[in-house]
Amino acid sequence: MKKSERIHDMMIYLNPRDHFNLKDLMLRYNISKSTALRDVASLEAMGMPIYSEQGRHGGYGLLKNRLLSPMIFTIDEMYAMYFAMLTLNAYETTPFHLSIQKLEEKFQRCLSDQHVKTLSQMRNILKFDATQHPNSSPYLKEVLLAAVDERICRIRYDKKGTIKVYDVQFDEVLSRFGQWYTVGYNYNSAHHQVFRCDKILTFDYCDTYSPFTLDQLHEMKFKTFYKDVPIYFSVEIREEAIDMYYKEHYPNMSLHKEGEQHYIKGHFQEFELTFMSNYFMHYSSLIIAIEPPLLKQALIDKTCEKLEHFRKI
Repeated sequence: MKKSERIHDMMIYLNPRDHFNLKDLMLRYNISKSTALRDVASLEAMGMPIYSEQGRHGGYGLLKNRLLSPMIFTIDEMYAMYFAMLTLNAYETTPFHLSIQKLEEKFQRCLSDQHVKTLSQMRNILKFDATQHPNSSPYLKEVLLAAVDERICRIRYDKKGTIKVYDVQFDEVLSRFGQWYTVGYNYNSAHHQVFRCDKILTFDYCDTYSPFTLDQLHEMKFKTFYKDVPIYFSVEIREEAIDMYYKEHYPNMSLHKEGEQHYIKGHFQEFELTFMSNYFMHYSSLIIAIEPPLLKQALIDKTCEKLEHFRKI
């Protein structure tokens, strides 16, 4: 282990401790006493609040009001977190109302000028392809925390221009192409429902009902959305379509290679037929064969609708 790696690991090892002695370091890192002394000196030079303890056994203590955070990261890990943070720019709203600009400024203050310069250069080179929506979701944080706390909420919801009131217990928050969605059990209709988070107009807690556990909600959701026998599909695609699959695909499908042929296989429920036909429309002439006939007919119908539309305009 290189010294830089050892010092980094040593900081993580010592940070939660109140005291230690040289023997601890010698045994853990298989180093000599003189090397351990030099490492302690290096830690002190880096600002770790270490002080010598007097007494028969001696050793070192760490100040309670230590300056270090509980987690210490390498530069590569800092870079990875920085660029992961930048992906949030695709969202008008984030779960904890973070200002990405302010968060970025704080992040950069933790790094040296040289590392900030390197990050700036990387940012000019790396480009993130993300769909941006102007839609704000002001209650995203509340929805997330309510799901974690297993609490029921009363929301006012804009459903195609009509204001609806729902008593809901949320159990899932997800994003699709820059837009936030949430899934929850609707106590008024007694089944699960998908909501667009930006359509939630007001949010309050509701004590009218007894809440379910998250495990119970997940089981109920599965029965709601997958109560029917699944429809299995197999779509043969040209090799050129493989990149399209990797750019966008869903958990209910997977890519298979059989000899020289490539297939997208999976399953869906009958109510998902429109969604599946919309998905495969993007493949157009890159599709070679489709099973079952139900999915093929849905694609034919959708193609005819588009053709009729363009004939009319």
